[in-house]
Amino acid sequence: MVIAKNEGEFIKDCLESVKWADEIVLLDGGSIDQTVAIARQYGARIVLQKTKAMDFAAWHNQGKEEVKNKWLLYLDADEQVTADLRKEMEKMIKRNDNLAAYAMPRRNFLLGQELKYGGWYPDYQIRLFKKDRLVKWEGRLHERPVFEGRLDYLNKPMIHLTHRSLSTMVEKTKKWSEIEASLLFRNHHPPMVWWRILRMMISEFFWRFGKQQAWRDRTVGWIEGVFQVFNRSLIYIRLWELQKKKWN
Repeated sequence: MVIAKNEGEFIKDCLESVKWADEIVLLDGGSIDQTVAIARQYGARIVLQKTKAMDFAAWHNQGKEEVKNKWLLYLDADEQVTADLRKEMEKMIKRNDNLAAYAMPRRNFLLGQELKYGGWYPDYQIRLFKKDRLVKWEGRLHERPVFEGRLDYLNKPMIHLTHRSLSTMVEKTKKWSEIEASLLFRNHHPPMVWWRILRMMISEFFWRFGKQQAWRDRTVGWIEGVFQVFNRSLIYIRLWELQKKKWN
C-alpha cells in the first residue's frame, strides 16, 4: 500500500521494487503529474484519498480497509524494498507464530548521500502487519500504528530516497511547519516569547550536532542539521504568529 500525490519522480522505482506483490494499492491524493499513469502500468489499483487535509493516520487507516491480503506492507513513494528485504519478509510471513508486526531498518539518502548520524541511524520503521492484528493508526503528521500481538525486527533494510534538492526541503518545511504549529496551538501550548524560541533553537542544535553527531556526515550532515534547527524554529515562530492573532 503506497500513499502518494504528485510523486512521478519516485513512484516508478518504488513500484518496481514491489512488483512481485499479490496486490498493489495506490492511495492517491489527486495527483496531476504522471503518478497515477505510472502506477497503472504496474497493475496498481488506484483509490482516491477520502481525507483531503494532510492526515497520515486517516490515509493509513483508509489503506488498511482497501487491502484484501492477509499481510499488509506500507511504503512511501520515495521508498524501495531491496531484494534481500523481500526474501526476509517472505520467510517471516511463512512462519506460523503470534507475531503481529515487523519493523525494518531504513537506509536514508539526502541530497544523494546516505546519512548515518544526526538521528537518521538506526532508523526502524514498523511497516509490515498481519492485517487482522492491525487495529488502527494514530497521529495526523507523525503516525504510529496500534496493533495486537508481538513485534519483531527484520535485519535487511529498505531504501529511503528523501529530498534530492534544497527546494523540496524548503517546500516540505513550509507545509509541515504550518500544520505542526496549528496542532500546538489547538493543544493550548504556553505563550511563545523570544526566550522560548531561542531555547528551541539551541536545544535542537545540541541534539543534532552534540547527541546525534550530524557533523560526522560531513557537508550534507551539516546542511541537514542546520536545516532541522531552522525547521524547529519556524514551527514555534508560526505558533507565536497564531497566538498573536488570537490575542489581537
